[in-house]
Amino acid sequence: MANTTILYGYWLSSCTWRVRVAMHLKNMAFEERSIDIVREKAQLTSQFRAINPSQKVPALFVDGATIVESMAIIDYLDDTRPDPPLKPSTPLQRARMQEICEIVVSGIQPLQNIGLKSYFETDDKYTVFTKHWTERGLQSLEELLKNSAGAYSVGDQMTKADLCLVPQVYNAVTRHKLDLGKYPIVSKLYEKLLKEESFRKTHPMIVKDQKK
Repeated sequence: MANTTILYGYWLSSCTWRVRVAMHLKNMAFEERSIDIVREKAQLTSQFRAINPSQKVPALFVDGATIVESMAIIDYLDDTRPDPPLKPSTPLQRARMQEICEIVVSGIQPLQNIGLKSYFETDDKYTVFTKHWTERGLQSLEELLKNSAGAYSVGDQMTKADLCLVPQVYNAVTRHKLDLGKYPIVSKLYEKLLKEESFRKTHPMIVKDQKK
C-alpha cells in the first residue's frame, strides 16, 4: 500500500483535474478512485471523511501519506518531484503565478462550487450568483495576463497557474456557456493549453469514458 499512489477525485472536479495534470507532467503512475460528489454525495460519507476531514475532493495518498487540498498536493509533488518544475525561477514570476492561482482558487472556484447550490432558494438564483463571480474572475485574469503571459500564463514555462486556469475556464464554457471573446488572452491560452498532452490525456471527458 505504501508504494501505491491513489487519487481520490471526481471526473468533472476542476480541483481534481489540476492534480491530475500535475501528476501527468511528473510522469507518475497512480490509481484514481471515483468519489461521486454530485449524485451519490460520496464525499459526505464517514468512510471518505476518514480520508479527508473537510469532505472535499481531491485527496492524494502518496509516499505513504494522505494530502488534501489541490494546491497543497501540487506543491508537495513539485517539491518531491521537481522535474519538470511547476514554479517559475524568479521571485516576481512566482508572485505573478500565485496571483493567477489565487484569483481562481479563492475568487472563482469556491463561489461556483456545487456544494453551494442547496443554500439558494432556486437553481436560477444559484446560476446567477455563480455566473457573476465567474465573469468577474475572468475579467481579473484577463488583466493580470496582460502583464504575465508569454507562451503560457506566466512567461514561457507551464506553471501552477496554467493548471488552475484551464479547468476553471472549462467550467465557464461548459456550465455557463460564457463567450470567451471578451477575454482574448484567456481564450488564446485556454485553446493552446487544451492541445497540450497533459491536458488532453487528463481531460474530464477522457476520465469519464475510462470509468465506463
